[in-house]
Amino acid sequence: MPVILPVKGVSPQLGKNCFLAPNATLIGDVIMGDDCSVWFNAVIRGDVNSIRIGNKVNIQDGAVLHCTYQKTKVYLGNNVSVGHNAIVHGCKVNDNVLIGMGAIVMDNCEIGSNTIIAAGAVVTEGTIVPSGCIFAGVPAKKVKDISEELIHGEIDRIATNYLMYSDWFK
Repeated sequence: MPVILPVKGVSPQLGKNCFLAPNATLIGDVIMGDDCSVWFNAVIRGDVNSIRIGNKVNIQDGAVLHCTYQKTKVYLGNNVSVGHNAIVHGCKVNDNVLIGMGAIVMDNCEIGSNTIIAAGAVVTEGTIVPSGCIFAGVPAKKVKDISEELIHGEIDRIATNYLMYSDWFK
């Protein structure tokens, strides 16, 4: 069974048709939309501030979502994929975003819609990532504008596939 823990009387809330892996962890002030999935060893820790997750979001294996006490919150829009072992900390991620495997997005960042954060990228504190581009590297920088083909071929494909994968476990 997934670990679902209240903090200060506030428990995570899940939307319809969500999948939580047996060893996923959700803590505290977390509100998740519909058609979401939280995979093996992922941690969504809303103990020190709130975490809001839109619809059709997947938090892949080993990923961590967390905030900074009394300073930052996490907001994920719709159709967001957070790759394996990524860290999303105290930031805003708009709709239709792919955060690659092992990427780190730090406090007070904002990731624009239709964007890819490349695997292993480190988006440093306070960075504003414009919509429609790919950011990569350490520290992450814009490497190019994103094509419609990548928006549909990667961002949409991965979010849709994870919805299908989660159905295999229900």
